[in-house]
Amino acid sequence: MVRYFLLLIGAFLLFACGDDTVYTPKPRAFPKVIYPERSYVKFQENYCDFNFEYPKHAKVVQDQDFFDEKALNPCWFDLSIDHFNATVHCSYFPIGKENTLDKLKNDAFVLANKHNIKANYIDELPIDKGDDVKGFLFSIEGPVATPLQFYLTDEKSHFLRGSLYFKTQAKPDSLAPIVDYVREDVLHMINTFYWN
Repeated sequence: MVRYFLLLIGAFLLFACGDDTVYTPKPRAFPKVIYPERSYVKFQENYCDFNFEYPKHAKVVQDQDFFDEKALNPCWFDLSIDHFNATVHCSYFPIGKENTLDKLKNDAFVLANKHNIKANYIDELPIDKGDDVKGFLFSIEGPVATPLQFYLTDEKSHFLRGSLYFKTQAKPDSLAPIVDYVREDVLHMINTFYWN
């Protein structure tokens, strides 16, 4: 009888501890992103020979130095998008003997392709607006430092290169909606771009 009693208590304990629910801590949440209402202002800086529209929530910051030296051209600037902790770095080069069109285009492709180490995919989209504005847009997917790069040129005297950077660790899944939002702003910049 005692044996049955102990067997009954043992069975009861086994069934009482049989809850299969395993509780795991929730992953850290990402902050809610509030997207600003889209509106644009005109870029008309006297140190550059072109104009375009850029987002009103961004600010233009002229580069005064480049790695502790004077910037190579006064038309080097950043579009600082503090709301997303992002920057579009823009570098202008006049086409000439030292900086030929082929060299500048090759440099743009080399800089984009340096991300092949970590990139899942690089989409190279040609740009041809007419109005002497041609170039390429590089959309780079994966855990890379710059998910978007582009260059614009008139193929005679002007060459502008731009790169989007975030001041955070590259996490493509969490940054994807923000990259898509900023991509639309960069496309608007390209679509409204013209040389003076």
